[in-house]
Amino acid sequence: MTWVAFWVVVALGAGILEVAVPAFGFVFVTLAALAAAVLALAGTAVAAQIVVFAAATLFFLLVLRRFFVHRLRGPGVPSRTEALQGKLAEVTEAIDPVRGSGRVIVEGHDWAARAAVAVAPGARVRIEGADGIVLLVSPVPH
Repeated sequence: MTWVAFWVVVALGAGILEVAVPAFGFVFVTLAALAAAVLALAGTAVAAQIVVFAAATLFFLLVLRRFFVHRLRGPGVPSRTEALQGKLAEVTEAIDPVRGSGRVIVEGHDWAARAAVAVAPGARVRIEGADGIVLLVSPVPH
């Protein structure tokens, strides 16, 4: 087997691993192996191919991976409750801070709610956050 073929096999193997293992690292081994294959095709010494492969792999993993992971990572999927923060709701079932019970209607949807103080039905509250699917609310002054 020639060195060009060896590096191509390494690149293919790393490419297959990148697809099979969600680590986002084997793609850089693939690129480094392809760089070494180009050097082998140009007739560069085997020692130089190995050094370039190792250096390129380290560079790609330590520098490029961090850059691409940061660029590809989005804000994520917002929870249903995140979109409700700051909105006003109407209390439909009294909010009792001792029992941790109460319900509100916000944008036409019924939610469980908690507050630090008791809130009577019909009162307006502002959504401050959420604890899972329970809205954390505070009374709105009239």
